[in-house]
Amino acid sequence: MSVIEIKNLSVDFTVDGKPVHAVKNSSLTIKEGETFGLVGESGSGKSVTSLAIMGLLPKPQAKISSGEILYKGKNILNFSKKEMTQIRGNKITMIFQEPMTSLNPVFKIGNQITETILLHQEASKAEAKERAIQLLDEVGIPDPARKFDDYPHQLSGGQRQRVMIAIALACEPDLMICDEPTTALDVTIQKQVLELLVNLKKHHKMSILFISHDLSVVAEIADHVAVMNQGVIVEQGTTEDLFLNPKHPYTKGLLACRPSLGDNPKRLPTVQDFLSKDDANFSLPKEKVEIKVEKDISKNNNPVLLEVKNVKKYFEIKGGLFGRTVDHFKAVDDVSFTLKKGMTLGLVGESGSGKTTLGRTILHLTEPTSGQIIYRGQDLSHLSAKEMRPLRQKLQIIFQDPYSSLNPRMTVGEIITEPLNIHHIGKDKKERKEIACELLKKVGLLPEHYSRYPHEFSGGQRQRICIARTLTVKPEFIICDESVSALDVSIQAQVLNLLQDLQEEFDLTYIFISHDLNVVKYFSDQIAVMKEGKIVEMSSPSEIYKNPKMDYTRKLIDSIPKGISNEVTY
Repeated sequence: MSVIEIKNLSVDFTVDGKPVHAVKNSSLTIKEGETFGLVGESGSGKSVTSLAIMGLLPKPQAKISSGEILYKGKNILNFSKKEMTQIRGNKITMIFQEPMTSLNPVFKIGNQITETILLHQEASKAEAKERAIQLLDEVGIPDPARKFDDYPHQLSGGQRQRVMIAIALACEPDLMICDEPTTALDVTIQKQVLELLVNLKKHHKMSILFISHDLSVVAEIADHVAVMNQGVIVEQGTTEDLFLNPKHPYTKGLLACRPSLGDNPKRLPTVQDFLSKDDANFSLPKEKVEIKVEKDISKNNNPVLLEVKNVKKYFEIKGGLFGRTVDHFKAVDDVSFTLKKGMTLGLVGESGSGKTTLGRTILHLTEPTSGQIIYRGQDLSHLSAKEMRPLRQKLQIIFQDPYSSLNPRMTVGEIITEPLNIHHIGKDKKERKEIACELLKKVGLLPEHYSRYPHEFSGGQRQRICIARTLTVKPEFIICDESVSALDVSIQAQVLNLLQDLQEEFDLTYIFISHDLNVVKYFSDQIAVMKEGKIVEMSSPSEIYKNPKMDYTRKLIDSIPKGISNEVTY
């Protein structure tokens, strides 16, 4: 028997007075006790479909123009507000991608769970609290009775996601919708959450709609999968069938553009490589799947560009009545390595391992507690801000979230020319605009984008704008701090290809920080594994992945979603 059956659903939005077809005549069936995966890129219609099920589409902008959504045989599109309130959060629940935006920061987590119980169940406050503590324990929150009184900011990202799962479970739902619930998590925490969802599904005998842009993650958990593109379900079937024998070019593209732990292609295929051909049996030509040599032998003779010697970064922990320093948090603890010009060092580890702090310390965005950071023979460790300023041209960083990195009040042209103005590059405004337009073309954008604002672009396009801004001052060393983590796998492939092209053209040197080990293996010449502020292992990608020496490294590798090996020729 089905829990949810969607028949010929179409959802339209009105944008600037014009209709936008977000979901087009789509149908799917979620059976009792199964996990159904819904896959596609941003804007494909996945989240809109889930919001339609929940009755949470924004009005009056969104309108269901046709179709039915049957919950146990009843069309919920005909339900009254009162009837939907009884269903939503009770029989059909939802977990969102970023728990910190879903949890109320001013309420204790226990109260947020009991609120759901008291709203939908006949229970006293004492019974609701007992049930909430039981749920916290069930989802793996340590010392649940004490954590009941914690606020969201006192929990880690993985624990906050577990609290969201506890809230979703509070009323024993028939269907739990998980909208990108692991995208922002480390691979180890992601694996824990996926295993938790599988176990909870069996224990509570519920169904799960698992939404993601990553097919390898979906393969870990789903029984059936539907693939969406531009509002249309282009293909669906059992997980095994879809992975082993994908029919639609879009599905083939999604599978191909994700870096794997096997042999690395010299360039990552993109979805567009497949969609540009009408033939469903299309496979990429041999020159596009040329295997990348792990290290360019000629680069091994390059000079050392950066040397990090015994760098420490400690943060004071205050305590007591007078706020005295009672201890230190060792964010970076005695780290040393060298990096040759034109090479890429991948930096991996769980959240809190010290990756980002090390990157910021190298760039002198935060003062090292001790140690040396030597760039081209010059020790940067204790330079003043004024002394560092001329070096800023050569040392750059690309951050994870391009939207928060771009000033929404500035046009793309103003954003890109700002560094030119600061460093007095270009003789006048006209020449600086010419430089900016050339850089836009270099990163795959158009000169006419010069006058637009950041909100007018997709996530992948915004990241390209950030890269163009970074290139304005002609750097030779760039830290990429989770710079592709928030992107769809297809956009991620495009940006990684772009970064490789730019490295070859401008002889750039990268430190590539990420929790995505597939991407780091593909992109890096050497990998350093960080744990608790220390580099615990450092070697070539093949050596790290084939013969890890540390249990921690093995744990990270074992946590990578393996998916289902497919036989499609890429």
